[in-house]
Amino acid sequence: MTPTATYRLQLQPDFPFSAAEDAVPYLAALGVSHLHLSPVLEAVPGSRHGYDVVDHGRVRAELGGEEGLRRLAGTARRHGLGLVVDIVPNHMAAVPHLNRALWEVLREGPGSAYARWFDIDWEAGGGKVLLPVLAGRIGDELGAFRVDGEVLRHGGQEFPLRSGTGRLPLPELLDAQHYRLCWWRLARTELNYRRFFTISGLIGVRVEDPEVFAATHGKILELVRDGVIDGLRVDHPDGLADPASYLDRLAAAAAGRWTVVEKILTGDERLPADWVVAGTTGYDALHRVDGLFVDPMGAAELIGRYREYAGPAADRGGSWAATVRRAAYRVVTHDLAAETGLLTRLAERVCAEDPALRDHAPWALHTAIRELLVRMPVYRAYVTAGGPCPETAAETLPEVVVRDAKAAFTVAEEAAAVDVVRDLALGRLGAGPDRAAFCARFAQTASALRAKSVEDTAFYRYVPLVSANEVGGDPGRPAVTPEEFHAFCARLARDRPTTGTALTTHDTKRSADVRARIAVLSECPEQWSWLLVELGRITPASPPDAQFAWSAWQTALGCAGLPAGEAVGRLEPALLKGVREAGLCTGWTEHDPGYERAVTDFVAAGPASDGGPVREMLDRFAGTLDPYVRANVLGAALVQLTMPGVPDLYQGTEEEYVALVDPDNRRPFRRPSEGAARGEKGEVTAVALRLRRERPEVFGASGTYLPLGASGPAAPHCLAFCRSGEVVTAVTRLSLRLAESGGWHGTELALPDEGPWTDLLTPGRKFAGESVATADLFAERPVALLVRAGREGDPGLG
Repeated sequence: MTPTATYRLQLQPDFPFSAAEDAVPYLAALGVSHLHLSPVLEAVPGSRHGYDVVDHGRVRAELGGEEGLRRLAGTARRHGLGLVVDIVPNHMAAVPHLNRALWEVLREGPGSAYARWFDIDWEAGGGKVLLPVLAGRIGDELGAFRVDGEVLRHGGQEFPLRSGTGRLPLPELLDAQHYRLCWWRLARTELNYRRFFTISGLIGVRVEDPEVFAATHGKILELVRDGVIDGLRVDHPDGLADPASYLDRLAAAAAGRWTVVEKILTGDERLPADWVVAGTTGYDALHRVDGLFVDPMGAAELIGRYREYAGPAADRGGSWAATVRRAAYRVVTHDLAAETGLLTRLAERVCAEDPALRDHAPWALHTAIRELLVRMPVYRAYVTAGGPCPETAAETLPEVVVRDAKAAFTVAEEAAAVDVVRDLALGRLGAGPDRAAFCARFAQTASALRAKSVEDTAFYRYVPLVSANEVGGDPGRPAVTPEEFHAFCARLARDRPTTGTALTTHDTKRSADVRARIAVLSECPEQWSWLLVELGRITPASPPDAQFAWSAWQTALGCAGLPAGEAVGRLEPALLKGVREAGLCTGWTEHDPGYERAVTDFVAAGPASDGGPVREMLDRFAGTLDPYVRANVLGAALVQLTMPGVPDLYQGTEEEYVALVDPDNRRPFRRPSEGAARGEKGEVTAVALRLRRERPEVFGASGTYLPLGASGPAAPHCLAFCRSGEVVTAVTRLSLRLAESGGWHGTELALPDEGPWTDLLTPGRKFAGESVATADLFAERPVALLVRAGREGDPGLG
């Protein structure tokens, strides 16, 4: 069954299956159709997310085991709910004593039956797997090793010993293994296994191998067949060698259960047409919904004021595109040096097999690989060596990218290496296993580079309007016009009507409500600039630099709803994480203690202060924005809940939800106490969810989408659409600008027909005729949800 709406619960030891079971009655009453669970298979003990799987054959004991999961499914079923589960096909935790497959590979070497599970370049490691797990150089760590039978121990870590080596002297014993233990810093350049992004603790899994697929999906598919699991959310398909073939196999094995993929689409990029899935997890929708509530002229003015305020720091990256390019160069040459080294070796071997290609120097191939990777406009191409190169794949490396990549060469003849690498990446050149490996690994590396350089670096370096810095977004052009939004929705309704949509996830850097408040700044850039000057004048501590101050104050404003006493404990870790991710003045592996101390001192004295003149001024300014924040919050929520697609609500977001980047947004879910009154957002959400559940034909795969137009001086401030001729959604956008221009006077919204129509959000209010005055429509709330009057069972408020 296709869900009408899902509700994401972040499972962890502090919120196991039994806690989710307790929440079932509340969530059923809210109106969702399915619980959306984070990964349920055995993970590293204590994991708060579950993406570090260690055993695909067992349901996680810390959550209650298989018995607890089946009991949760039964309780959910009795309340009319199904389960959608997050699965992790791309990687496992590289913890040998917990990961049996990896343990056997380390013990038996390339001859192990499990060697096919992982992408290991045995040749590059001299026949060994590099394990960068030591805190220091191995010469400084020798005293910490001890042998216990057939196990080598180092602190809390355990490693298998090759048969017959347990009695050797330690130096010889270490040399005799199928692995090489080394200092963690060597991972950057020497690592010889595929990993998740730049995290060496997560080793890539070769699910393209049918036997590996069967072994790693057996338990999940058993739970699907038994009716425990009704739908699947696939984590990071871009990490797979051949996502399309994987999804074909998964769809067949899961008998076509509703499945969405965590695929990040860039700009107007489309999900590959041959992917057998309902759609994405919804970051593409998040960007379009958020963008409706950003003023394009004000956002442009903010960029100028940001550069004026932040000075040289803001110009380190220049424009958004330049910031991304600089970040990509840093990541590809530093963090992904091992990956680009492998690609160079594979390219060398392919060229060596073809007499026409043998004279391309290794340095030229390496340069071409680097220059093409940093210029790719999307996450990756979807093409397999030997197969046809679809037009969409060729577009990932268009001629303009090739031309610009060649500019890195001073000799035109040597620049021909770019053509070779481009054709290798698109599967057009070469033959044999090395060619296939290059084609897959180039795509996998490209997706890792895009994620690390954009999501984890550039988003923290380019901060004129931090609410725009979410996955799938475009901080260089954060605003989305109503026309663009309508075109997007029409395409979804036509091509992927049951795709996922989202506003907040476990990975968003700021929750939807935080972003909604910050977005109002695009409507008042001048007042924002004035506030920064005044705050700088009265804050007792100096910021480490003006760029950080700009970002920190925006974050603090977005979190104006935090309960008293929580600001320092919530803002400080998130802002400290931000400067480390940016990597401009400090980092995760190269700390600058002085800079970080300046960060925490400033945050405590200013953005996170709990009282005094600084807090009073910030709260006073936030209070003046409250009416416009309300319009943004309610508008975004209602649009997501009624646009094409299946809305996913993150835990707690049915009400006001203030959260920052993980781990802040992964705190255990706490359902409201029995009988607690819903806030306004909660009321709107519940009404829309119940309507979706009671009228699936209106919003489902057969439903239609029709943009509705307003006329009059304030027409651009109304966004409206009709679903299947039965339900009208209307919301207010850019409400601060609307108030400044005099309000709704003389503006009307055209209705699909004369009705009459009932507003479910304001019981008793009905509208008839070919149009309605927006001043009347939004008299009670900045949003309206209209259904044809007289429909039985309409789930209105009250």
